[in-house]
Amino acid sequence: MKVKQQLLGMKPYKPGKPMEEVKRELGLTEVYKMASNENPYGASPSVQVAIKEMAEQPQIYPDGYASDIRAAVARHLNVLPSQLIFGAGSDEVILMLCRAFLTPDTNTVMASPTFSQYKHNAVIEGAEIREVPLKNGEHDLSAMLDQIDENTRIVWVCNPNNPSGTYTTQEEFEAFIKQVPEDVLVVSDEAYIEYVTAEDFPNTLSQLEKYPNLMVLRTFSKAYGLASLRIGYGVASEDLISMLDPVRPPFNTTTMAQYAAKAALDDQEYIEDCRQRNRKGLDEFERFCEERGFTYLPSQTNFLLMDTGVPGDEMFDALLRKGVIVRSGEALGFPHSIRVTVGTEDENQNFLKAIDECLSENSFVVEKQ
Repeated sequence: MKVKQQLLGMKPYKPGKPMEEVKRELGLTEVYKMASNENPYGASPSVQVAIKEMAEQPQIYPDGYASDIRAAVARHLNVLPSQLIFGAGSDEVILMLCRAFLTPDTNTVMASPTFSQYKHNAVIEGAEIREVPLKNGEHDLSAMLDQIDENTRIVWVCNPNNPSGTYTTQEEFEAFIKQVPEDVLVVSDEAYIEYVTAEDFPNTLSQLEKYPNLMVLRTFSKAYGLASLRIGYGVASEDLISMLDPVRPPFNTTTMAQYAAKAALDDQEYIEDCRQRNRKGLDEFERFCEERGFTYLPSQTNFLLMDTGVPGDEMFDALLRKGVIVRSGEALGFPHSIRVTVGTEDENQNFLKAIDECLSENSFVVEKQ
């Protein structure tokens, strides 16, 4: 059995620890999961109604064209239905893009650290990976431009960026994309856009007509609270979508996901409420960091990357024993940080109390900020 050479030694994506597993391992009765950037308030109540309605005919294949959710998203974004492609989460659209554009004699440019699936899928296709370190926690777009050559096929801009939470502004993005060659695809991955409050965040959708080499990625997994149903999408020119669509697996999004997404999209009042609650939680986390002398990267997402001065794995383990699951920054490229998802008010208070207890109860070697 001979698989692609580049698959040898590759590791699959490792998600955060499930709550039930932590309870069993540590004998805890209550655990707070604040590691995977999920919406702590769940989906809109209207989603439950849609799911119940669609649960009665599981034997029927879904609409392969995702007609209803396609039309709804097109209206919401003011684009044509033919400018959309749907996937099992935006992750699958990333996979499709890599499969369609990348080969062993091409390269792809991305920031580092950034969302891991760009690199993961590019490696599978055998492409050369050109990683550009973040500058002050943000995309170094000038350095990324320098990495583009005649063999470059895709440039990834995760905006806001995961795991840093930082963002590229409208001015920065426009200055960047106008310098990218027309035959190089620029992907603006906006998985967290519903949480953005910055007034100078790029309006990438307005750039689609001007730049046929631009694709915008969105998802229903974050603010819309549909992470378990797996549905996301890409927006681009009709020509680009028509070239990419043959790569899409048939029936790749389920009927339940499609109808749940439409119900979630229709409740923008709920999304706005989640955005405001999230911003309040982020402000609280940032004040906590400032009071404790922690450094952090200002976030436009639903998580905060905070540098506690303690190795990320050690702080992760200490918090885990108190029933709080976060992500260690060591695996994310920030060795003395943890990435924590904004939770409900009670979850946030519990986390802040737990981290203070961890610092007072453990003999950490704290590096100066």
